[in-house]
Amino acid sequence: MMPKIDYSKIGLKVGLELHQQLDTSRKLYCHCPPIVRDDPPHGVFVRRLRPTQSEMGEVDPAALFEFQKHMLFYYEYYTDTTCLVEADEEPPHDMDPESIDICLTMAKFLDSVPVDEVHPMRKIVIDGSNTSGFQRTAVIALGGHISVNNRNIGIQTICLEEDAARKITEDEKHSSRTYRLDRLGIPLIEIATAPDIRTPTEAQEVALALGLLLRSTGRVKRGLGTIRQDVNVSIRDGAIIEIKGLQQLELLSKVVELEAMRQIQLLRIRDELARRGINESDLRLELIDITDVFIESASKLIRRALRAGHRVLALRLPGFAGLVGREVQPGRRLGTEFSDYAKFWGGVGGIFHTDELPKYGISQDEVERLRKKVGADSQDAVAIVADAETRARNALEAVFNRAIEALHGVPAETRVPLPDGTTKYARPRPGAERMYPETDVRPVKITAERLARIAKNMPETLQAKAKRFVRQYALSEELAAQITKSLNLDLFEKIVESCSVSPTLVAVTLENTLVSLHRDGVPTEQLSEDHLLSLFRYVEQGLVTPAAIPTILSYVAGHPSATIQDALDVTGVGVLDEDSIRAVVRRTVEERRDFVRSQGERAIGGIMGIVMKDLRGKADGKTVRQIVEQEVRRALVD
Repeated sequence: MMPKIDYSKIGLKVGLELHQQLDTSRKLYCHCPPIVRDDPPHGVFVRRLRPTQSEMGEVDPAALFEFQKHMLFYYEYYTDTTCLVEADEEPPHDMDPESIDICLTMAKFLDSVPVDEVHPMRKIVIDGSNTSGFQRTAVIALGGHISVNNRNIGIQTICLEEDAARKITEDEKHSSRTYRLDRLGIPLIEIATAPDIRTPTEAQEVALALGLLLRSTGRVKRGLGTIRQDVNVSIRDGAIIEIKGLQQLELLSKVVELEAMRQIQLLRIRDELARRGINESDLRLELIDITDVFIESASKLIRRALRAGHRVLALRLPGFAGLVGREVQPGRRLGTEFSDYAKFWGGVGGIFHTDELPKYGISQDEVERLRKKVGADSQDAVAIVADAETRARNALEAVFNRAIEALHGVPAETRVPLPDGTTKYARPRPGAERMYPETDVRPVKITAERLARIAKNMPETLQAKAKRFVRQYALSEELAAQITKSLNLDLFEKIVESCSVSPTLVAVTLENTLVSLHRDGVPTEQLSEDHLLSLFRYVEQGLVTPAAIPTILSYVAGHPSATIQDALDVTGVGVLDEDSIRAVVRRTVEERRDFVRSQGERAIGGIMGIVMKDLRGKADGKTVRQIVEQEVRRALVD
């Protein structure tokens, strides 16, 4: 169980960067449709990418490192939905005006101030996700705020950028990656908040509020992969940590909480190293070949490395005993962070360290001989790598550098989230050197006329829509909030505007009935909008009762080509006329005449239950009750 953290005491600061794909008719810098495809691509080409210098003649360290991997990039394309712009064989077209208008709409929602002229910039990215070696981004508006729980959270920038290519496969052995160009160039809005967020819960609430505003525009894509959050987290005496690519909103608060915990633990490790009197001069990059210690080792990992002709190297870490194995996040230790660096910079599978040994087939005797060979005493830890000598040396050098960082506390870096909310090292934080002006795209002036048009056509926010649904359709507040946040919102509005049916029935069907059927194994994903519209037209005409809806939807979901009438014919849940209903009720009363006479009018409830069970959705409950009351009273008089 995690200890409770006083976030105000530790000085937690959180800033969010929300990235959302826009629902436009074209991509940002070409006229290809912005669609992601699953069918086989039409072709592939190959590239290598190289970093470029900034205007100041400097090279971004993150880009330089990516280049040093000597990766080969394969790009899959479609002849009908990707073009030479995505392949970086044709200059980009003018910026998509739709995308700019959507960003200006969000600027209006957030009281941000639009720039006078939009100038795209190039951001160096040579991990292969952009064929050009850079991503284009443009500032649309500055400043503003969003109010969450009566607190104003500042907005720093609203930007418009192009999405990256999709990574399909990676082959580390042959240093290659395969990307698909369908997603490259899809417009993205990026909203960056100020570091005004003070708790993990508030971070999630702000992300939700921004997400709802984005959806209020009616011009954003939906579904997994269309929105992601980057989170910047710091605490007092810590460092700004950028956690990139979080797609599950419900995980956001946990990610922030666990990052705060990690920084707290790293600062405690720093303080303990200081108490032990360890400083940078005590750490030396002296790598020692200890292969002979493990010649007859029972460790499968080491035996496999030795059979491949690899070596076992060790690095002594003075004063680190007991600290390398200290937990910094649930299931992750300082040694895990050392291992992440070794994997990233050295390309090895991982490391061993003496805080966790003997283990993995390594004996106590081998640990003692290892310590003796590297000159480690009881206060020292030792990191070990078994791999090709060059990789092993690079890996242990990375461990050494990370150990130096441990003396100072929290290293500023970029991390990626894991499914349990913990994070792992991804790469160094990029610097300002990776940004420089775009020379191939004309700037766009933001005119007063354009802003006036945006202001005149502002969409209704989802919060306002929910209040209107309560007022106009008599939905409960809970149901109104549920439907406005749902993927079925547009369908709900379409149905209640075109059919004279109960809005509550429509909302309950879309949000509760369909979910319940899906849980029961009904393939509800095969139901189309036309199926549901047609269903409620039958309800409007009195041909289908609310009780029959689950049966009809279950049949149509299993037979997508069937109509609602087909479902009625097969299931037999069509509405009976009043004479047929009366015949069923009269027969039921006659069969239970003694019960009716003994109970009097109290028998109405019992008879009602029996009849409704027999009719199974073939009749409206209100009509049935009227007839039951009439027939019970008639029987009592006879």
